[in-house]
Amino acid sequence: MTHELKLLFATLENWQRQGKKAVFVSVVALEGTSYRRPGVRMIIAEDGEMVGAVSGGCVEAEIDRQAQSVFQNGKAKIMTYDGRLRIGCDGILTILIEPVLLSSELLENFEKQLQIREAFKMESWYHTEVGEYDNIGSVLNLNGREFALHPSFDSNKQSDRECFSQSLDPLFRLFIFGAEHDAVQLSKAAKLLGWEVTVVASPDEEKSCDYFPGAKELITPAYEEIDSLQLDEQTAVILMTHSYNKDVQYLLALKDKRPAYLGLLGAVNRRERITNMLLDYAPEIPLDFLEQIHGPAGINVGAESAAEISVSILAEILSVIRNQKPVALREKAGSIHG
Repeated sequence: MTHELKLLFATLENWQRQGKKAVFVSVVALEGTSYRRPGVRMIIAEDGEMVGAVSGGCVEAEIDRQAQSVFQNGKAKIMTYDGRLRIGCDGILTILIEPVLLSSELLENFEKQLQIREAFKMESWYHTEVGEYDNIGSVLNLNGREFALHPSFDSNKQSDRECFSQSLDPLFRLFIFGAEHDAVQLSKAAKLLGWEVTVVASPDEEKSCDYFPGAKELITPAYEEIDSLQLDEQTAVILMTHSYNKDVQYLLALKDKRPAYLGLLGAVNRRERITNMLLDYAPEIPLDFLEQIHGPAGINVGAESAAEISVSILAEILSVIRNQKPVALREKAGSIHG
């Protein structure tokens, strides 16, 4: 969700420089099931340009039609969309459409929040009945301060309203240790998920960040500098150097880190050899560190090409961070979400 909000804010900042008015759209409640859950958001410019989506594409045309009154009179409104009648999703969406004008102070503090990598909240105040209202809208809570998405909205005004509160985690990051062709494919695929990608290459590599489409940066730290990397619970690490010695040295440098996911490319016998080498160099290495290594990295989907292997690896990372056991959705009982 955080990467989607980042994209929406960056787009809004650009639209505001162009003098384009926009509305901010949020799904604030759901009765039944739908393509996506409450908390998904999108924006629409007055010329009809849209960024983001709140469904698979079937609801947006109706939202655009409903948004026209917001452009005309500046009043936020509530609409509903009954997917049972139109798209077969068996759910009713409650959607908040509000005018948006981001202050420079909000944008600056939002960027700071992303940099310090701490969770934050977004709250959307709404009424359950369809209609136009003066006292509904959304605010960001950043580091103890509240910022409205439009200067005219004051969340402190007392009224009989509902509040959809959403906690947003720091941007998810992927550290790729290795600079071969398969790292290129993984970088590109991870970018499509909205992840921030950092490629870690050994100092002797002759590659630049341009070689890795989708990567935010390429760094070449010495092995003894690896422990200074910020690898938190919103970070995945994959080792794909194609070198036993490099992988062992990286793992030794990472032995005190506990990222959300730690993967090792290669076959089972490669993992066993690397583990034995690790224990030879550092017999005191923590057992929980060894147990967290996913090797061979990935889920068995019959992947063969570098692009397919990337899908396999990303699927496993998602299953780990979402605490889900991979299973065909047709075999899953209940909701397909979560």
